[in-house]
Amino acid sequence: MKLLVIGGGPAGVSAALQGAELGAQVTLVERKRVGGTSINEGPAPVRTLARAARLVRDARSWETFGLRGSAPEVDVGAAVANAMRVADYSHDVKRMSDYIASCGVDVVQGVGEAWFVDEHTIRIADGREFTADAIVIAVGGHAGRLPIPGAELALTYEDIRELRELPVSTVVVGGSDTGCQLASILVDFGSQVTVLEFAERIKPRSDRDVSAGLTAAFEEKGMRVITGTRASGIEQAGDVFLVHHVKDGVQRTEAADLVFFAVGWPGNADLLRPETIGLRTERGYVTVDDRLVSNLDHIFAAGDANGLSMLVPSARQQGLIAAENAVMGTRRRNTHEIVPTGSFTDPEYGSVGLTEEQARARYDCEVAIVRYDDLLRPVVDARSGGFCKLIVESNRRYILGAHVLGEYSAEIIQMVATCMATNMRIEQLADLQFAFPTFTEAVGMAAQKCVRQLGIARLAQQWSELRPQAGPDSPLDRPGPAGSPR
Repeated sequence: MKLLVIGGGPAGVSAALQGAELGAQVTLVERKRVGGTSINEGPAPVRTLARAARLVRDARSWETFGLRGSAPEVDVGAAVANAMRVADYSHDVKRMSDYIASCGVDVVQGVGEAWFVDEHTIRIADGREFTADAIVIAVGGHAGRLPIPGAELALTYEDIRELRELPVSTVVVGGSDTGCQLASILVDFGSQVTVLEFAERIKPRSDRDVSAGLTAAFEEKGMRVITGTRASGIEQAGDVFLVHHVKDGVQRTEAADLVFFAVGWPGNADLLRPETIGLRTERGYVTVDDRLVSNLDHIFAAGDANGLSMLVPSARQQGLIAAENAVMGTRRRNTHEIVPTGSFTDPEYGSVGLTEEQARARYDCEVAIVRYDDLLRPVVDARSGGFCKLIVESNRRYILGAHVLGEYSAEIIQMVATCMATNMRIEQLADLQFAFPTFTEAVGMAAQKCVRQLGIARLAQQWSELRPQAGPDSPLDRPGPAGSPR
């Protein structure tokens, strides 16, 4: 059997390797170089920039630990060049393309655009054609732009690699994951950042406590966060850009040296000219069922190309499922019930499962929150702003969701996701012994707190769980560190 995979990002590479493993004759066609956005332009390079921003932040706390010396200056050009090092590592050191080829996949990359000429065949710019019995579309997506006057004046995260100087001021249009990550990096580097978000809060699909905590932390850094506003136009005035936006019916204007769009991620499937073969798409995404098959039963779509879950781990999993169903004729279903996510912001956030609002709408549930200033390790590291939140179904006592804000959140949430995947009950999680002192202890403390609230076991409250006591002039007497709910 011949399998054609179009697109060499996480979904495409996963599909190609799995197809070869299952005995298919596989061809992988990629318009640029394998690795996709996640390796070449997105999470890997941006996470490297976030690491540089984190080091700058840490340098500002040296005196807290009795350290002396001047904080480093930010060389944006050098930081960007270092970020590209990570992308190059996958190709020059790990030799991704060579490995894929060694597994029996015919790798064809750097071909530019490709398009369908019939239901089983695509053509590339140099005239070559590739035909297969089954096809997996994994062409990913691209940074969106608002349909407003002057939209072409804004940059997207794809333009970060061209930055050579730190903008004195920046407007980021869009306050979801990508927008928050860009804003966090730039403000830690020293730019004056304003975020404009159309929804009532940044991170609108996240748990409300994560959104509120992240907003508080950003504003504490000096960032301006304006929600419930709609960008209406951008114009250039001398050396600055004017971003017009409308809030509560009133037009306002923000001036900045640079403007970034972080306003969605449309799919790239329409570039394949799907109308030629009657392949259904919507907003650039291939329409698929729960087996990842399109309206044409030999064509599958995986990763960002289907718009179901714009996450690297989901893309990899979908690549496996699509290849198996395509090659073996199986009916394996694609699900996204337990997919942990994490951020590159400061503070970090991590989430898995349902938000509190979603959980309460569907279940009788219990919620337990542990603030980071109840733990020793965050106090040791002088990073006590944050929290761990567990949401538990009251009757069967399964974990419905978890949300963490603060240091190592993206790592901590993986452990909770594992507990959820194994159907661990909250009392079992509460009985686990966590290493001391660690940030992960927050999960165990939240589990124990939830067990007490549910009344299913008599657990003594530990001294570490008591709220800090302080005098009227102490910061501990204030409502709580940035990023801490209730």
